[in-house]
Amino acid sequence: MKVETAGRDALLHLSAGGVSIVVDVRGGGLPRIVHWGADLGALTAGELGELATASLPPLVSSVPDGVVALGLLPEHSRGWPGTPGLSGHRGGRAWSPLFTVTDVRLDSAELGGHRLSVRGLDAAAALGITLEVELTAEGVVRLRGTVRNDGDQPFVVDQLALGLPVPSEATELLDLTGRHLRERQPQRQHFHVGTRLREGRRGRTGLDASLVMVAGAAGFGFRAGEVWGMHVAWSGNHRLYAERMPSDQRLLAGGELLLPGEVILGPGQTYAAPWLYASYGVGLDEMSARLHRMLRARPNHPRTPRPVILNTWEAVYFDHDLGKLTALADAAAEVGVERFVLDDGWFRHRRDDTAGLGDWYVDESVWPDGLHDLVGLVRARGMQFGLWVEPEMVNPRSDLARAHPEWIMAGGDRLPPPWRSQQVLDLTHPGAFDYLLGRLDALVTEYAIDYLKWDHNRDLIDGGHQPGGEPVVHAHTLAVYRLIDELRARHPGLEIESCSSGGGRVDLGILERTDRVWGSDCNDALERQSINRWTQLLLPPELLGSHVGPAHSHTTGRRHELDFRAGTALFGHFGLELDLTGLSVADRSRLAEWVALHKRLRALLHSGTVVRAEHPDPALLIHGVVALDRTEAVFALVAMGTGVTAPPGRIRLPGLDPVRRYRVRPLPPGDVQRGINHEPAPWLRDGEVTLTGAALATVGVQAPDLYPENLFLLHVAERPGEAG
Repeated sequence: MKVETAGRDALLHLSAGGVSIVVDVRGGGLPRIVHWGADLGALTAGELGELATASLPPLVSSVPDGVVALGLLPEHSRGWPGTPGLSGHRGGRAWSPLFTVTDVRLDSAELGGHRLSVRGLDAAAALGITLEVELTAEGVVRLRGTVRNDGDQPFVVDQLALGLPVPSEATELLDLTGRHLRERQPQRQHFHVGTRLREGRRGRTGLDASLVMVAGAAGFGFRAGEVWGMHVAWSGNHRLYAERMPSDQRLLAGGELLLPGEVILGPGQTYAAPWLYASYGVGLDEMSARLHRMLRARPNHPRTPRPVILNTWEAVYFDHDLGKLTALADAAAEVGVERFVLDDGWFRHRRDDTAGLGDWYVDESVWPDGLHDLVGLVRARGMQFGLWVEPEMVNPRSDLARAHPEWIMAGGDRLPPPWRSQQVLDLTHPGAFDYLLGRLDALVTEYAIDYLKWDHNRDLIDGGHQPGGEPVVHAHTLAVYRLIDELRARHPGLEIESCSSGGGRVDLGILERTDRVWGSDCNDALERQSINRWTQLLLPPELLGSHVGPAHSHTTGRRHELDFRAGTALFGHFGLELDLTGLSVADRSRLAEWVALHKRLRALLHSGTVVRAEHPDPALLIHGVVALDRTEAVFALVAMGTGVTAPPGRIRLPGLDPVRRYRVRPLPPGDVQRGINHEPAPWLRDGEVTLTGAALATVGVQAPDLYPENLFLLHVAERPGEAG
């Protein structure tokens, strides 16, 4: 890392990964962002100055006499009429700080990427601020702010949020919403004057959380239109917003949502806001690709092939029986499963979901000899062993709750309303933290557990600390991070999944310390097509758990063919969650084919570029993964419903090298003919077609006329030695 002291009157151009960010720290105030977006190429110091000057707005009527430049930390004291970046006070004073820059430091990495640190001071308010801006080698911007109390009296922090400007071309907003069993669903609107605010007050990321907020050019999609997106890497309460002023200044901003009195800084103390991640692209796919490449470059990103999982939940539910589970493990090994995960129901008093949470001891009435027999036979069949836990929760009907009612979160002299018959264990109580760490450590040690499915099944309503009821969501979230970090430090090979009523804790804060997320409790393949599609706006496929569920979905009542279910799960961290012992010999053999296909393709699926084509008929989804060297790709054509035309017309296959020639073939077992209505297209009857990448992306190939709720796979491979 090359370190440069940039000086307190600098104009900096950072570029990496096809992205430029121009930062103006001249004039003594906190930095403003002149440009964030496409790479500007080489610019001289004089040209940077001209660019900064050309970007300043003129004065109009009824505004401050000087230009109000939007800063990285918007300041009310400088005339910014929108949401201030730092909001707080010291006994009603120091509520509108005005910072002056005291130090600017720029670090440049040898492999690309830059880190800028700017320190500021308001001597009158006795506050210090540090702003960090990183541009990763992949072109992703990371932001964080830290405020310091330099006074001798406490300072209450109400909010610390940073923002990045977006240009006037960003006229539309996209964010995500959702609910249990249907997480991460898109919603779009015009970028109106005012504030589009998405708050999460659930104490966890939330089933309805907007994974990313995107501002983009009119009509932007996956493959076209400039877009700018932002994500808050935090697993507790949070805020993410887009703001447009009457001056037409626009920004994306975010940070933690602090409850009253959660952060009160004593003399010399600091508060660091969560990291923000921001990505630019031409089309959502390019924006996502930068985020995916950045995540894959992390030192803690999973490096080994993602094991095919069998999770026992929808196979046995709470009916734990060694004989039944032995048969299930035999069947799992037969179809090629590599990791066997015992879900809810193994611990004391847990015969249903109304009791036992907190009593993290193997239930002697069900497992008189512990889990050793099950773990032994799983390992003897060549599989890893995983276990479900929900450490942060407690049932009132548990030994733990009866022994330590003071460890339960409560806002005062009352318990929060029950949720799934459970309450929240407050990890800011040292005794609660030590108890959980001790029990989890003991379980992982005794059974040499490879994998924990870490669940979290309720919101933190009235998230207070007993006995006084002070809000504690912020400190509890940090305690959860510490708990996971310490457990993994003791067991370096342990992998952990973030599950929270399914997809309720999906964020880059929890993924700094876990290895995948559970996308949804809904295994219905039709629902999962949409859930997975939009979750991958942020996450690459290998971080997204996706399972083949039963033919009859217990969450929706739908029935789907095995090929549709397996073809949907293929494009994630593949797993099974059904009773294999109840399958016919033919279905079990067919499932083994899908497992083998995933193993053959996972090196491509878990390293390549995710692409999503847009078809005029919303009943047809096209998505795929293209190898980084663009020699190979896999595409899925998915009939979400009955199309408005028959056949649906040509489909384009994007992301390939335009000048190379590719052979396109149906990919078994995802080429099942019974999913095709009437006859296949002529080229499919011939078995293959060879076209250039440009022709496939621009003209495409005729899609088969699929029955609704079916899919068809295509394999695309470069023909060596041939070029267009």
